[in-house]
Amino acid sequence: METVTILVVLTVAVAFIFDVINGFHDAANSIATIVSTRVLRPRYAVFWAAFFNFVAMFVFAPRVADTMSKIVDVQADDTAYVWVVLAGLIGAIVWDLLTWWWGLPTSSSHAIIGGFAGAGVAHAGFDILNWDKILVTIGFIPLAPMLGLVAAVILMIVVAWVFRRWTPGGVDHLFRRGQLVSAALYSLGHGGNDAQKTMGIIVALLVAAGSLSPDTELSLGDPQTLWIILGAHTAMGIGTALGGWRIVRTMGMRITKLKPVGGFCAETGGAFTLFLATHLGIPVSTTHTITGAIVGVGSTRGASAVKWGVARRIVWAWVLTIPAAAIVAALTYYLTTLFHPV
Repeated sequence: METVTILVVLTVAVAFIFDVINGFHDAANSIATIVSTRVLRPRYAVFWAAFFNFVAMFVFAPRVADTMSKIVDVQADDTAYVWVVLAGLIGAIVWDLLTWWWGLPTSSSHAIIGGFAGAGVAHAGFDILNWDKILVTIGFIPLAPMLGLVAAVILMIVVAWVFRRWTPGGVDHLFRRGQLVSAALYSLGHGGNDAQKTMGIIVALLVAAGSLSPDTELSLGDPQTLWIILGAHTAMGIGTALGGWRIVRTMGMRITKLKPVGGFCAETGGAFTLFLATHLGIPVSTTHTITGAIVGVGSTRGASAVKWGVARRIVWAWVLTIPAAAIVAALTYYLTTLFHPV
């Protein structure tokens, strides 16, 4: 087997490992509210989320994957870009594992974007970056959580008015069941947006290796790309099923105290944001989105209901994610030049 082929197989394997870690790291996004409100136990919640992460491939067109594959202007048949993709993945994985250990709900999405971009810059400078794709993504760093926050606040206000004559016990009983639906919707949006990021990275890899043409479109009906879609969603589902309890505690218990009605509004507001972004082909942070929605729910009870110290710590982790992953990926790429010509 040729060296390039071995490297491509290795990099695809690393990409799927990243997807498992992504699912593991971001499981909290899908289940934190439903666990913290005690609608489902963690072991059942993660499998509920994993199932909808997987079936998302039948719901959303792969527009986010197309955006991700074009973050870096990959030259077809240039095997140096195979090393760029591998270094980018390693940078993202290292940052994801560090923030998981620290219990910080940072963005796996921004980690892979930062890693891919950082390795690309290390290889060929800033001109290699596709700035229109990057700037749209950067624009959604503040916009995604704000959309989640606003949607959750509006839902809380509407729900409070519609059910104003209900007893607290009746509202709690209803939204305990409603949260099963809202958690499913959020997990569907999470799988649709996040799994596609890895799919896009694999497409960029195969274009660099000369195995796919630059204009290849992912499709379940195309045997050439079917395995990419199935592999990415399966890996994410496995990772989600493994769960990440450290981050669940931060997301669902430390930002604000949630009741089932609040969990329902947070998840539904987050799902709306993810559905919109995925339809537009914009890779957004599912972590940012659900955090914004949770803060929105808490703010309807007053500013004191939100633990802003925890929120500030999370924001700092977000700000650092893209540059930190980019630096790790760039260093990794420079190390790989010891094994291949630049």
